[in-house]
Amino acid sequence: MRILSNQAAGMLLGLLGVTIFGATLPMTHIALEGFSPLYITFARAAIAATAAGAALAILRRPFPRAHLPALVGVGLGAVFGFPIFSSIAMQTIPASHGGVVLGLLPLLTSIFAALVDGERPGPLFWLCGIAGSLLIVAFSLRESAFHLGPGDFWLMLAALSASFSYVLSGKLARVMPGWEVIGWALALCAPLTFTGTILFAGSGIHGPGAAEYTALLYLGLMSMFGGFIFWNAGLALGGIARVAQIQLFQTFVTLAVSALLLGEAIGPETLGFALAVAFVVWLGRKARIVRAIPAGSRA
Repeated sequence: MRILSNQAAGMLLGLLGVTIFGATLPMTHIALEGFSPLYITFARAAIAATAAGAALAILRRPFPRAHLPALVGVGLGAVFGFPIFSSIAMQTIPASHGGVVLGLLPLLTSIFAALVDGERPGPLFWLCGIAGSLLIVAFSLRESAFHLGPGDFWLMLAALSASFSYVLSGKLARVMPGWEVIGWALALCAPLTFTGTILFAGSGIHGPGAAEYTALLYLGLMSMFGGFIFWNAGLALGGIARVAQIQLFQTFVTLAVSALLLGEAIGPETLGFALAVAFVVWLGRKARIVRAIPAGSRA
């Protein structure tokens, strides 16, 4: 007897992934106290590649040669694009501010899902997606003293990189386990990431302590590998555009972790905005989404 529908299971797995991802910006802020942005980008990927490579080798998973182009795309966005752009951004803006800006991820992911994966959300879905994004923007204006600056530009590039890689990952996770998607993407990027880690070790390490090393390990093992295990599986089960709306909660996870670890102030209206976003996500879950059938394929 099935306990959860595919959609509900996908939303739950997506929420677990988002919870893990929500700590990424605060952990990056901590790691920057001991490492440069470029070193963090390469080192976190090298750590993740080591874990993923060990899992792939132990389980003797065959390389999915037919999906090589898509895996390269995942690597470019998730392994290099998001980490380097977000690390640069965290040099100039608070993690809580960054979490608010990344609240636009769900809408961007839904747009890419329509362009790349052929998903066709109905008007209600787009209305909910835009409403959720507007709530995030309103929240930023009220709570985070939002001012556009260079850090916001880098975060937008990070969001575009992440959302594009999410869609490619979600497509691949329909034909292989979600952990293998990110695992093979990391393995393909491993020669570059290990080379970069070695090259930037001399100039990129600035007397880190236990907190900085712990943050770097989190970025590698959780943000870059563990979180994607749940996230990719959720996208495949529940649909990319629909599960992407769960990312609206990532802003509030980031704010909570920033307050706990970095002492960044959180305004009293946060809970109200979080409840409003929760309602939008719930309403969007009811919206109709279809996938376009490629020309020449059978229904």
